[in-house]
Amino acid sequence: MPSPQAADSPAIVLTTLNAKYIHASLGLRCLAANMDRHGGAGLRARTQVREFTIAQRPVQIVESLLALNPQIIGLGIYIWNVVETTQVVRLLKTLRPDIKIVLGGPEVSFETGEQEICRLADHVVTGWGDVSFPKLCRALLEGPKPLMKVVIGEQPALEELALPYSEYTAEDLAKRLLYVEASRGCPFKCEFCLSSLDKTAWAFELDRFMAEMDTLFQRGARNFKFVDRTFNLKVDFSVRILQFFLDRMAPDLFVHFEVVPDSLPDRLKALIMQFPAGSLQFEVGIQSFNPEVQQRISRKQDNAKTADNLRWLVGESQAHVHADLIFGLPGETLQSFADGFDRLHELAPHEIQFGILKRLRGTPITRHTADFAMAYDPQTPYTILQTSTIDFATMQRIQRFARYWEMVANSGRFSAALRLLLRDDTDSAGSAFGHFLAFSDWLWRTTAKTHEFALEKLVDVLFEHLTVVRALAVGEVQAALLLDYRASGARGRPQCLADLLAAERSTLPAGAAKPRSERQSRHVSQQTHRDAIQKAAAAA
Repeated sequence: MPSPQAADSPAIVLTTLNAKYIHASLGLRCLAANMDRHGGAGLRARTQVREFTIAQRPVQIVESLLALNPQIIGLGIYIWNVVETTQVVRLLKTLRPDIKIVLGGPEVSFETGEQEICRLADHVVTGWGDVSFPKLCRALLEGPKPLMKVVIGEQPALEELALPYSEYTAEDLAKRLLYVEASRGCPFKCEFCLSSLDKTAWAFELDRFMAEMDTLFQRGARNFKFVDRTFNLKVDFSVRILQFFLDRMAPDLFVHFEVVPDSLPDRLKALIMQFPAGSLQFEVGIQSFNPEVQQRISRKQDNAKTADNLRWLVGESQAHVHADLIFGLPGETLQSFADGFDRLHELAPHEIQFGILKRLRGTPITRHTADFAMAYDPQTPYTILQTSTIDFATMQRIQRFARYWEMVANSGRFSAALRLLLRDDTDSAGSAFGHFLAFSDWLWRTTAKTHEFALEKLVDVLFEHLTVVRALAVGEVQAALLLDYRASGARGRPQCLADLLAAERSTLPAGAAKPRSERQSRHVSQQTHRDAIQKAAAAA
């Protein structure tokens, strides 16, 4: 039943369900910043931004939204929140069908007719919403009423857009990862990515953008994640941005960029080398080292230059390097992927982010569906289930591999034990990929679990695998696991280390400091919040 609009009630609520609280939605703030410019004076004052997480119960989210008593609710829809947001919209329409529900975001910009959430909503804005959403809101509030349910988003010149950074609150700056963009779009055509639909990349006017970054910094912002798909595409821009942060270097500064892997000119290297440990993180999208697969998915990448640049970043700079691989691309086999994984592992990035192919709505990857018998899960996140070269059983094995790799390798808690696990012994032929796959298969057979492993349990299963299955020397394995467990700062008692830990603790002076894990200490700040910021930047 409609409620009377209170004087202090917002007419418009912009909202989304973030993956975690630490992620601050750039999209909502772009819309809010442009309400007056493209919707007319006074519209921003009638708009409120509210953020939730997918961990919250839909009924509680709805209760919070309805307490605001808006006339319009705009929701950002993404692959990670569409299921939960559909429940929210369903409840909203059951309780207050008079409230206009407007959807936007990449998940609803394509195949809108096939989605329940789009059928429930009053309007859907596809593509860019900076201009079209404010105009739609003005029309819904004051008329004339829009005739079309689906609104094709206008794509203006970037100079016509208000920048969103003043929309970040003091709480955002203090507690959350701030997303910024020096450009939009991408000139490359990798078919698994939505950015392949862009004609090119468009850069914001650099002086204007840098002034906004300076204001954020002066307000206390220290965590910046650039969402640009190709940060190092225009070297002059990249140089200026890197220099900006070098000039403002602080112990708690953290900047994350996504870079083109085969383009790292000397001008960039000279600046990258000046960043201290913990301040700079690069996400390097390799995706595949298989030239046939690269060509098939329209990915242009010089593998030799990519390897040289990765080797330089790891060996000559203090930047933290995350390298991405995708399993399940059309025509990729288990062996060809293993070869690429081993090649990447030899280059020693700090983390290998291991993803399984997902069919993002609208991406051209679907053109290979018939030729390569590509079957995707119909439920989000639309993960590939099998292809003509990878059967379902193998795909499940690799899903588990990816999960265990995150727990053991990327967690940073088993640096010494991981070296033993991946070591190519003379009496145990196999590659790094092969050794970890064998461990993954064994762990699944032994536990039938991929989640809810306590640290102590992981220590014990690694000990069992390394000493029983791999037949490594007990003393060598215990020494490695003890080193790792000590560094974690944990105070439990894995069975395989019980006697060693008891003896060690009996001789430890009272009040002696415990060492921290490699992952916790590899950055300048040792605060748990800072660790979370960096992990969130890599995962987002």
